[in-house]
Amino acid sequence: MSRTIFVCCGTGCLANNSMEVYEKLKRFIEKYELDAEVKTSIKATGCNGLCEKGPLVKIQPDDICYSRVKAKDAEEIVVKTLINGEIVDRLLIFDTAKGKKVTSHKETDFYKSQQKIALRNIGEIDPASIDDYIERGGYEALSKALFQMTPGEVISEVEKSGLRGRGGGGFPAGRKWRQCDSIDSFPKYVVCNGDEGDPGAFMDRSIMEGDPNTVIEGMTICAYAIKSNSGFIYIRDEYSLALKNMNAAIRQARERGFLGNNIMGGGFDFDIQIVRGGGAFVCGESTALMQSIEGNVGEPRAKYIHSVEKGLWGQPTVLNNVETWANIPEIITKGSEWFSSIGTKSSKGTKVFSLVGKVKNTGLVEIPMGTTLRELVFKIGGGVIGDKRFKAVQSGGPSGGCIPENLLDLPVDFDTLKDAGSMMGSGGIIVMDERTCMVDVARYYLNFLSEESCGKCVACREGIKRMLELLSDICAGKGSEEDLELLESLCHTVEEASLCGLGKTAPNPVLTTLKYFKDEYLAHIKEKRCPAGVCPGLTAYEIDEKLCKGCGVCAKNCPASAISGERGKAHRLDEACCIKCGSCMDICRFNAVRVKKEVRA
Repeated sequence: MSRTIFVCCGTGCLANNSMEVYEKLKRFIEKYELDAEVKTSIKATGCNGLCEKGPLVKIQPDDICYSRVKAKDAEEIVVKTLINGEIVDRLLIFDTAKGKKVTSHKETDFYKSQQKIALRNIGEIDPASIDDYIERGGYEALSKALFQMTPGEVISEVEKSGLRGRGGGGFPAGRKWRQCDSIDSFPKYVVCNGDEGDPGAFMDRSIMEGDPNTVIEGMTICAYAIKSNSGFIYIRDEYSLALKNMNAAIRQARERGFLGNNIMGGGFDFDIQIVRGGGAFVCGESTALMQSIEGNVGEPRAKYIHSVEKGLWGQPTVLNNVETWANIPEIITKGSEWFSSIGTKSSKGTKVFSLVGKVKNTGLVEIPMGTTLRELVFKIGGGVIGDKRFKAVQSGGPSGGCIPENLLDLPVDFDTLKDAGSMMGSGGIIVMDERTCMVDVARYYLNFLSEESCGKCVACREGIKRMLELLSDICAGKGSEEDLELLESLCHTVEEASLCGLGKTAPNPVLTTLKYFKDEYLAHIKEKRCPAGVCPGLTAYEIDEKLCKGCGVCAKNCPASAISGERGKAHRLDEACCIKCGSCMDICRFNAVRVKKEVRA
């Protein structure tokens, strides 16, 4: 019998000292000489997904998963579980949906509702070991492509799968490959976009950290199909672990003959270089990314020049994002029919999302296209933190829209989200509750986009700045109803006249909040009040004496000492001292603290 211990060492868990957990477990396994009795190995894996409960430690084949493990728990796990066969109950995952602890992570609604294709290996292999990847079928797809398929057959298989680019645009991957293959100009290039800059997004990062070889294999298959010999992976410089693991994977792939000259003895040559991005959000746009690889300023160009015809250094180029490449090996291995049987009519396969915000189970999830937002937020995500009222989800990063509660039953796919005024984007899902001000959300995203705009075109550079000024005035209580008309007009102008996707989609947060949450805008303008209690100049709090139990928790947590009262009796809030931070409202279990209905700026 053999046993394997998997310790999550994705970026989130590393921040919670999971590497120390790994080292301690390894030390105690050696100390108690477990290898002598039962062959016990330990692996540091990529992100397991359930970041909220990390660091996670999985024990196989016992199918035990421990959550929020600390280094001090290592010896107890080794002695009780590995030696004595006992379960450490206090470390088991608490499933928020079931309201109880479960032994296996597979028993939780968070994992049960997922179907993993792009994330199939993450959490199950050591990303630094190419042998682990090969053991799980790695590079079998490349072998099949090279020795059992023609380049045209590979392209046809990707076309028939219905795979659409997972970077945001949703363009059919097979069609892009076909167009590039038809151009009789060489050299051709294969590029991976790993410049993931959306706030709250970490899908591509997790794949590069946890399963780098799947990206390499996907790119190499494409290179064979379009007759390319050179590839580039563009990775954000902030992604240090992704850079480390991807570099190691490329080195090992060369050593094993999966990259370089005469790959697998098939007479095909292809190699990959890594380019480190400088952190500019606009370089996530395909043409700006290629400019950056060439050593130029990362500025987009007009899209009527297709990159499949004239891309990197003016040559035919196929560019897809990390998640798209991760799907390719499975499509070639299992076939297009298998892949296209998953998802909806127009959106095939699965989609990886980073689920963050005011949700109980934050983390990385992969679900079939067509899964509803309700299932994503309330079943997989476990619902809203503190069981507060759900208000909206923001999908697609800063260029996506905010979707209200009455649209929670929308299926998640490219076309449905677009029809709702949002977009799939790269896959960020931010959950918002009743304490989220939708006007402030729109202002926040425009502030981000204003700073990240390259400034090349006037519509984006000046239009976003002017929209931000209007939103800032509304949040400060200085707005008028005429501003809403001007704001909407500006949105359509920026949308139509901007050069690249950043500017064209920048109005989405504004347009969707105006459409679905106009009452909040009017409250800011007419009543000079922020209903969510977020905008300081338009917020005042009060304590309901009938609901207050006098527990004193709000007073203890008030940074301005604005709350006073005797224990067991209703407390009072001194508005003159209140700094409008909202901590009292957030922490009160009895809903005794509320936003005043009448506030004057």
